[in-house]
Amino acid sequence: MTPRTDGAGADWPEDWINGGAAARQMPAPQGQPVTEDSTPEAQPSPQDQPVPLDTGALTAVTGVPGTFDPASTAVDRPRIEAAVREILEAIGEDPEREGLHETPKRVAKAYAEFFAGLHQRPEQVLGTTFDIAHEELVLVKDIPFYSTCEHHLVPFHGTAHIGYIPGEEGRVTGLSKLARLVELYARRPQVQERLTTQIVEALVEHLAPRGAIVVVQAEHMCMSMRGVRKPGAKTVTSAVRGQLRDPSTRSEAMSLILNG
Repeated sequence: MTPRTDGAGADWPEDWINGGAAARQMPAPQGQPVTEDSTPEAQPSPQDQPVPLDTGALTAVTGVPGTFDPASTAVDRPRIEAAVREILEAIGEDPEREGLHETPKRVAKAYAEFFAGLHQRPEQVLGTTFDIAHEELVLVKDIPFYSTCEHHLVPFHGTAHIGYIPGEEGRVTGLSKLARLVELYARRPQVQERLTTQIVEALVEHLAPRGAIVVVQAEHMCMSMRGVRKPGAKTVTSAVRGQLRDPSTRSEAMSLILNG
């Protein structure tokens, strides 16, 4: 089982530096149907059809313009708007009052951005590599990210650190692509453990490195603003593959992450 800290502050267990277990793979979430309008005789009008996701937001994340199929990136904004109206009424609010009248549309637009990663593929980010014959560790640290907890649909945010040892041919990807990979997996309903593992598995699959390491540190609003209500508490997860599981190599990577 992956070591994990949920206490206040950023404790880094000693066994991580000297060869602890990698972050566990979490099962993929099972999709839940969204309730349709309860009025059976209501017929959808042309403007109630799914609106294609703004590919500008996707391009900003991946840096690959014009590569997204509108059919695969469609977000049913009218359906989201209807659901938000239902929620507002269910909590005792008036969705028609001045401050809330446009809220359903705003939320639908925001969700299209928050969950843009659902319609992206890692090969669109990691498809370009460069042959520079580099054989040592490549590390990008302190990559900020925001994601959405799939349990309560509230944010969690923090930093990710990504390192890899290029494969035998010494091919590397652009440094910005590692940050884009974090965004790709963060912009979807997520849990931190899966986020960590998905990033490292994408590195292994598309870069074929001799080793890879991902460390993620985040604060979860579902723990800060509800439930136990412990703002500032940090959760740390790691995933390690290949040669970076060797204690000495892992120690070097963790030292660079911790101390710069």
